[in-house]
Amino acid sequence: MGRMTRWVTFDCFGTLIDWRNGIASSADLLWPGRGAQVLDAYHRHEALVQAEQPGRRYRDVLAVTLGRAAAELRLELLADDASILGDTIPYWPTFPDTRESLAELREAGWRLGLLTNCDRDIIGCTQRRLQVPIDVVITAEDVGSYKPEHAHFTRFRDTFGDGSERWVHVAQSYFHDIVPTRELGIPSVWINRTGDPGDTSIAGAVRSDLTGLAATL
Repeated sequence: MGRMTRWVTFDCFGTLIDWRNGIASSADLLWPGRGAQVLDAYHRHEALVQAEQPGRRYRDVLAVTLGRAAAELRLELLADDASILGDTIPYWPTFPDTRESLAELREAGWRLGLLTNCDRDIIGCTQRRLQVPIDVVITAEDVGSYKPEHAHFTRFRDTFGDGSERWVHVAQSYFHDIVPTRELGIPSVWINRTGDPGDTSIAGAVRSDLTGLAATL
């Protein structure tokens, strides 16, 4: 790649985009007042749905997982409503600290990447919410699997990592991102927005949000 570069890669949904808000708000449109319960049930099922068929498109993951969450809670999900999460995901909000933190990193000379468990069309729509240029995006559609499988990370490392002065991965999900980066020896920062339990020693740093991330790196 010529001169050495510094990369910071991010998980997108949960780290930069408020997916909990997005899922709960969308569920509330179908079942008013039940959004938080649907979110909790959705979270219990999504990783299993992804692991069952690693090549399944993320829009289908969203629909299948929502269906299982609804069934668990004994909520009626009409066939025409099953796509609501895929339909609303381009409008899910960024966290208040996202844009400022990304802009600060770019100004400090970091190149930015997204390693995301979604499809190309979804992340294309979502990037407009970030309002900060992203240098590279690797999706589940690109690699044919979902994190915590290693393919996102090895694809990035094999394509960009060898020419890097430094590469740090930043993510909210302990299960999907922090554990596999530890397994691969990739430095990480855990953005533990929801106070989840986990072994903090496997991350290079732990923060409650993105504020001051450039200084941490």
